[in-house]
Amino acid sequence: MSTQSRLARRLIQLYVGLALYGTSSALLVEAGLGLEPWGVLHQGLAELTGLSIGVVSIIVGAVVLLLWIPLRQRPGLGTVSNVFVVGVAMDATLAAVPDVDALAVRIPLLLAGIVLNGVATGLYIAASFGPGPRDGLMTGLHRRTGRSIRLMRTAVEVAVVVTGFLLGGTIGAGTVLYAVSIGPLAQVFLRVFAVPPASDGSTVVAGGQPRGAILRP
Repeated sequence: MSTQSRLARRLIQLYVGLALYGTSSALLVEAGLGLEPWGVLHQGLAELTGLSIGVVSIIVGAVVLLLWIPLRQRPGLGTVSNVFVVGVAMDATLAAVPDVDALAVRIPLLLAGIVLNGVATGLYIAASFGPGPRDGLMTGLHRRTGRSIRLMRTAVEVAVVVTGFLLGGTIGAGTVLYAVSIGPLAQVFLRVFAVPPASDGSTVVAGGQPRGAILRP
């Protein structure tokens, strides 16, 4: 694969992945059976402020990005794009998908949202354009404190979930199912969407995060 073709593929994967991530998060909201950790916070803040959950996602992403400054993290194209694309896609999906009440519909919607989130994560990370704001917060804390990424991720996400729940965010079976399945799903789709190296002898520098740490936008 030539350098130009590889770059084009990475850009397509980046933006398709981010858009699908927003769509998958919206499906979890519609299912109403429990959100991913940051989704719980976004929904709680949306309830508190009256803003749409997509707008809240954008604001939170921007605030988290500011926290990168003392952590000396450097944003990439994927970082900045993440702040806006996910929130816009989320609000667009919520506007397009009708409300559902029947459990027989909500359960498949939940499962579809989780699987689609795994696809989106694989696409986005494999594009290697830099971590999302929330990912960078965790890896930045890891570098500054010397603590493991797993510990930093757990500490941040527990705080996020508890805060979101207290504000009115939804925690349920979907939250648990998401937590145990997103890692394996993302690993599978990382392999599926891995971008082949350039074949023209040039050196391509990727600005992504380690593949071993499956974090989310």
